[in-house]
Amino acid sequence: MLKEIMMAYVKEILPVLMSGAMISLKLFALTLILSLPLGLPICLGEQSKIAPVRWICKTFVFIFRGTPLMLQLFFFYFFFPIQLGIRMDAFPTAVLTFAINYAAYFAEIYRGGFNSIDKGQYEAAYSLGFTQRQTLTKVVIPQMFRIVIPPISNEVITLIKDTALASTITLAEMMKVSQGIVNRDGTLIPYVMAAGIYLLFTFVMTIGLGRAEAKYSQY
Repeated sequence: MLKEIMMAYVKEILPVLMSGAMISLKLFALTLILSLPLGLPICLGEQSKIAPVRWICKTFVFIFRGTPLMLQLFFFYFFFPIQLGIRMDAFPTAVLTFAINYAAYFAEIYRGGFNSIDKGQYEAAYSLGFTQRQTLTKVVIPQMFRIVIPPISNEVITLIKDTALASTITLAEMMKVSQGIVNRDGTLIPYVMAAGIYLLFTFVMTIGLGRAEAKYSQY
């Protein structure tokens, strides 16, 4: 009898949790789509010979890597409506904040990848008549991406868990939804189910990223 009641309860709350999980998944996907490419020009800016560009990019990375993501969420969620009179919903605020934050981390990962490329690669490209742009796009960046796949994979896994922080600005993602059910029903079952869904997301991404790492390591 108890088992049947438990199963009925799980079936009742599962659709609600899955709706929150879909919001978490959208936040995760949009953050990656925006932050992965954004990190590259920031990285190149950090190494620019133009001093103002270099220091702006370095300051950007320093601020967004040096302050908590939760504090950044609060800043963007409350700063725009209070100081600028611009009201942003929780979801676009979360996407903006997560994308900027992770772009700073990816920029540092890319920078480490660039620094690991032997200077002889640049000299060989220049001796073949490549311009600086051709050297970057055809020689350096392809090798850099192969090198940075493992640390990027770690950040991607961290991002899956960090999406729970969006609940602090009332976004109805999976953590916020499960917390609401716990407060309503007084049981920890929603937390257990949410943990299982997070673990499932992490498992799938770990498998996918592991295969990508193995594929590109051949080159």
